[in-house]
Amino acid sequence: MGLLGTKWTMTGPVYERALAAHSMERLVPDKSMRLELNAAIFDELCQGRFTDATTKLFQHAIDGLKDQGAECVILGCTEIPLIINDENSALPVLDSTRLLARHAVAEALDDHAIASEAGWISAQGRYSS
Repeated sequence: MGLLGTKWTMTGPVYERALAAHSMERLVPDKSMRLELNAAIFDELCQGRFTDATTKLFQHAIDGLKDQGAECVILGCTEIPLIINDENSALPVLDSTRLLARHAVAEALDDHAIASEAGWISAQGRYSS
């Protein structure tokens, strides 16, 4: 799975561990591209600036992930779906914001008790970590 987001999202352990727990590999752009994407997120997208050049930068990164063997791309930052979607991406997209929101609603509507460990919500065997 390809992963786009801030440099911390792309290189941090969260997605790598979660994907590995399901025998999936995390693929990210090279360091130079990661830095360009990170700057575009903070300097443009977070500031409400959406340019064709930035959209093309993200599309180029997705093309690179496809060349690496990615079968889909996780949009791991809230702002990326504002410019990237299934229609303009070379790979199917997984919008982490919408997926997490749907999961949160499903959890909120479920009648099971919510357990916690050290102040954090615990899956208690319901989901893999």
